[in-house]
Amino acid sequence: MLTRRELLSLVGKAGGALLLAPSALASLRNSFPGLALRITPTKVEIAPGKVIQTVAYNHGIDGSPLRMHEGEPVHVQVANDSDVEEYVHWHGFLVPASVDGTMEERSLSVPPGGKVDYLLVPRPRGSRYVHSHAMAGRDLTRGTYSGQFSFVYVEPRASLGDYDQEIFLSTHEWEGYFTNDELDEEATETPDQRLREHIASEMEPDHWEVAYKSASINGKALGHGEPIRVKEGQRVLFHILNASATENIRLSLPGHLFHVVALDGNLVPRQNDVAILELGVGERVDAVVEMYTPGVWIFGSNDDVSREQGMGVVIEYAGRAGKPAWRDPTGQDWDYSLFSNAEAPDKADVTLPMVIDRAMRSLKGFEQWLINDHAYSDSDAPTILHSGVRHRFSFTNNSDDWHPLHFHRSRFELISIDGKPTTGIYKDVFVIKPFGTAIVDLVPTELGLTLFHCHNQLHMDSGFKKVFNTI
Repeated sequence: MLTRRELLSLVGKAGGALLLAPSALASLRNSFPGLALRITPTKVEIAPGKVIQTVAYNHGIDGSPLRMHEGEPVHVQVANDSDVEEYVHWHGFLVPASVDGTMEERSLSVPPGGKVDYLLVPRPRGSRYVHSHAMAGRDLTRGTYSGQFSFVYVEPRASLGDYDQEIFLSTHEWEGYFTNDELDEEATETPDQRLREHIASEMEPDHWEVAYKSASINGKALGHGEPIRVKEGQRVLFHILNASATENIRLSLPGHLFHVVALDGNLVPRQNDVAILELGVGERVDAVVEMYTPGVWIFGSNDDVSREQGMGVVIEYAGRAGKPAWRDPTGQDWDYSLFSNAEAPDKADVTLPMVIDRAMRSLKGFEQWLINDHAYSDSDAPTILHSGVRHRFSFTNNSDDWHPLHFHRSRFELISIDGKPTTGIYKDVFVIKPFGTAIVDLVPTELGLTLFHCHNQLHMDSGFKKVFNTI
């Protein structure tokens, strides 16, 4: 039987995680905290009479975070009660490719009815996230369309400041369907019928998009969960995760400002107050709100349709009652540069162009995405990166879409967005605007395969990804 010291030595040599043989499990259970993730079909009632059939972790999507301590090993057991193979991705974690949870990195998968055990060392600190990394294709119930996601909070050694309450909020949309502008007029047929008919016919639309019928925060549609109860004068620390499959979001709390302290779990060099939070798919924001506007308010989407579908939560001050109020926000638009130190960037060792294009009509109406005029293939040889070397990625978006771009097993520095300096901001997802530009510096530390992709599931499934190998 392995001792705790022997296990720690092995996990250190493995780079932060260790797959375990059955003979080591007894030692593991006795030596380290345990975390169980059970992938299981479940029903989620987001509103009275509104039940979503999905697959989730541990039967729930109530926003309760999984908590870990930075640098302290955790025994993770993942069990799969579903009937399909699954990948579990530790988003924002610096972990070996073997447990990162992607097919492209040759990570372990969890077979139907099977389970896996490993030792995970959580790092870095802050707001992280775990979710399915399965390819969904045209099945809008799999991958990140499903309920397979959970906030993960890696407890920092240093405080984020004084606050009276800590609230975790995860946004998600449900009941996805394919739509196209040209087909929206065909109201006599269901979206699924229109999709099947057009795939079977010779007529192809420009491209398909995913729309949704309902939305929730922490598994409840607006007005159907318990309100967040606050007192005047309190400081509330909100941790917010956009766990959507495809939708970037804008959120506001009328009459209040968000004092942003961290992006993607990483402290920002310049804290700032904003009236509107904007999160691309997979992004996280940590912000403190001072409660000095008594009333009953809607904290929710700035988009009226999304809010009506359920994207919101009620904030209720003590001693106040009545119908929750909403006011359209005013103030400066969300901009990464608000949180930058705007210092001159370090000199790059290598510069890599990343030109994003759409190849229309290539997949029966499902566009194919190109990076540097190349469509992803499983047979592609990974592009080599060098550990400890500063690689400067120069992005150009030649499409009219917003793209939340994600590097696995890494965190990078934003250098500029559309020419505005953003130095000092470290993230694992950033959003590039339509026809926009961005410069990102990455100094890889984790050896082995690393996946880059658009975190929009539809785009990723349509080839928007690339594999690197750090040596």
